[in-house]
This record gives sequence, C-alpha cells and structure tokens, in this order.
Amino acid sequence: MHRLGFDENDINELVVRIRNNRHLKVVSIFSHLAGSDEAVHDGFTKKQALLFTSMADQISEHFQHKIFRHLLNSAGIIRFPEWQFDMVRLGIGLHGIAATQNEQKHLQFVATLKTTISQIKTVKATETIGYSRRGLLVRDTQVATIAVGYADGLNRKLGNGIGKMLVHSKKCPVLGSICMDMTMIDVTDVVAKEGDEVIVFGPGYSIVEMANDLGTIPYEILTMVSQRVKRVYFHE
Repeated sequence: MHRLGFDENDINELVVRIRNNRHLKVVSIFSHLAGSDEAVHDGFTKKQALLFTSMADQISEHFQHKIFRHLLNSAGIIRFPEWQFDMVRLGIGLHGIAATQNEQKHLQFVATLKTTISQIKTVKATETIGYSRRGLLVRDTQVATIAVGYADGLNRKLGNGIGKMLVHSKKCPVLGSICMDMTMIDVTDVVAKEGDEVIVFGPGYSIVEMANDLGTIPYEILTMVSQRVKRVYFHE
C-alpha cells in the first residue's frame, strides 16, 4: 500500500527502538492487502503476503511473548484462507458485500436506506425540474418529491437519471439535480401516493448497483450516509 508502516530495511532499527523502550510492547503485527479483491493482482498479493511473513518473523524472533499477526481484509478472507494467521479483519463483508459476483451470491446485503414520498404532482412535458433547470421532461410526468438529499449523503452525481430509487419494487429515475434535503423522482409508471416508502438502496437496488451507477465503490456509498440519518438496528 505504501501508506503507513515500515519497510523491510527498517526492521533492525525498529526492533532496537522497541526493545530499548520499556513503555512499548508489541501486541500484533499487521499489514493491509492492496489488491486482494482483483485476480489480476494475485501475484502481487502473494508477494506481499510472503514479505509480510518474513518481516513478522524477523521481529518476532527478538521477543519472548506471543505476537499476533493479521493480514486479511474481507476479500482476502474469502480468496486467501491460507493467510489467516491469528485473526482476520472483516470489514465491508459485515454489510454482506463481496469482491466479486461469484462470491456475492453467498452473501446477503444487510443495509437499507429508506425514506418516504412527501408530495406528488403532475408536471407537463417541456417543463423542467430542480435547480438550474437540469431536469427537462419529455412527457407529462408524475413527479414525487422525497425526503432525502445531498445533506443526507446522497451524491449529487446521481441526479438527472443517473440514479434511481425503488417505489413498490419499481425503479424510478431521479429527475433533475438532487437538492440538499429533497430529491425528485419519476413515479409515472408506478401507482404511488404521498407517504409511500422509497428505497434509496436496499433489496432490489443494492449498494453495489448504486456504486456502479455512480462510478465508485460500495465503501464510499456507505460512508457518505450522514449522521443526521436515523439508524435502526435489527438483532436476531
């Protein structure tokens, strides 16, 4: 990754500094895989794991106590079980999101972002929706205004038909620009009423699908949801 941490040529100095400081105790040694989710990088991943093992061995031999090792992230847990060491770090896998479609079929998405329809109105063709008049209607349209916007973490790049939301299991495209607290969607082809539930992402329109529409990764979708959005947790 070349992010934080130490290179192989740092090990000797690192061990000396730790041993000379009575306030420090090495509890674990870890690294982070840079390309475990893509098969094209498997050669590099193997090289990274072997280098990690070598460096961890060099450190451990200077101490009498057990030093735990961990390397694998969510994709690594599935694809490289031989490098599980003492523990693993399950991150986005906790949300039921896998690195590939083949692995995804074994997991279930656990997060849903939902809101409600605040108002529905009929707007004539050639009228425009939203700021800067970016949403030009090509037909008479049932426009639903829903209670979610970019202040809630909904990326503005999903506007103008790039993104969609579910109303009664029907995908409804976003109309115009996403506002701070509200978004307009096209519900012409679905029987909807004010107060109906709207799925921003969840069953039928997954975080992975939204990420693909946005040209990003599911991690960003999840971390964009702002703190003002109420969280509800279910336990089995």
